[in-house]
Amino acid sequence: MADEVERLRGPGGEALCDLPGAFRPDAGTPAPSRLMAMWDSTPPAYADRARLIPPEYRPPVIRRNGDVLPALLVDGRVAGVRRPTAEGAEATAFHPLPAAVWDELAVEAKALAAFLGDRERVVHNRCHHWWAKLPDAATRML
Repeated sequence: MADEVERLRGPGGEALCDLPGAFRPDAGTPAPSRLMAMWDSTPPAYADRARLIPPEYRPPVIRRNGDVLPALLVDGRVAGVRRPTAEGAEATAFHPLPAAVWDELAVEAKALAAFLGDRERVVHNRCHHWWAKLPDAATRML
């Protein structure tokens, strides 16, 4: 595939490949806040997981049995977890988040609710006991 990809250098000098002429935002462009799904394979998939999930956040997000809780992704990094409730999405941030980020997450939650439509909102009930074991953190309904 050497003739089908553009070779780039990563921040540590490592070789990276991308599509030729693909859009690449400026390095200072913040990533939008997102809601990650339960069992999303992204947090445990990186060789250097600290790029996506701070080591101190790994135990409450990636459970010993391999379950990955639904996470809050802020500026490209895991910042907390969320769970669906009958009232909406309960989000727990492991560090303080600016009001604008909470607003972005609320927009994401509203879009997710619209996408789900009439489907069951409260899923993964067997996992709800984990929220009692989360570190002290800011929690909001989205």
